[in-house]
Amino acid sequence: MQDQPTGQPPEEAISRREFLAFAGASAATAGTPASGQHNGTPVKPLGPQGVPIVVNGVEHKMDVDVRTTLLDYLRDHLHLTGTKKGCDHGQCGACTVHVNGQRINACLTLALAHEGDEVTTIEGLGAPERLHPMQAAFVEHDGFQCGYCTAGQIMSATALLNEPCGPLDADVRECMSGNLCRCGAYSHIVAAIQQVRKGGNE
Repeated sequence: MQDQPTGQPPEEAISRREFLAFAGASAATAGTPASGQHNGTPVKPLGPQGVPIVVNGVEHKMDVDVRTTLLDYLRDHLHLTGTKKGCDHGQCGACTVHVNGQRINACLTLALAHEGDEVTTIEGLGAPERLHPMQAAFVEHDGFQCGYCTAGQIMSATALLNEPCGPLDADVRECMSGNLCRCGAYSHIVAAIQQVRKGGNE
């Protein structure tokens, strides 16, 4: 088998003519409006209007983009910013809320999937003048540092009170493993939860 002459393109390489034809076709395609756009303006796929949802005891009617997560609905539409956006992938727990009494990551579910549900955020758990026992315990035990994860930690902790969880600190750590604290206040968080589980701050 003879070597290719120096300076000659290999046989499998496309020709200059083929390359230019391909580039022209790509440019033409790029100029075509994509689906979901009208005259270059993105079109939001709106969902059914007036879908009811109850948040912190108040009924709201949702008229939102079908892609809106529960987290974004709470923060951007209802301005309940106590629920934090952390990883936005369900891995840190900063966006934990209660739906019908169960804790969930609000970033992993769509708002319109919760028609008629009862949602509780940190704003609906307690107020400065009447803290929930878990909130009071977090303050007492310094269960926060930067505070960014605290709302999600408290929402998970209050849900844990009604979940099967062993009596040991290690059991609590396992039940709270979906909530990350980048400041490392875990021992304080566990102490606060255990105080409430044992009847403190009632």
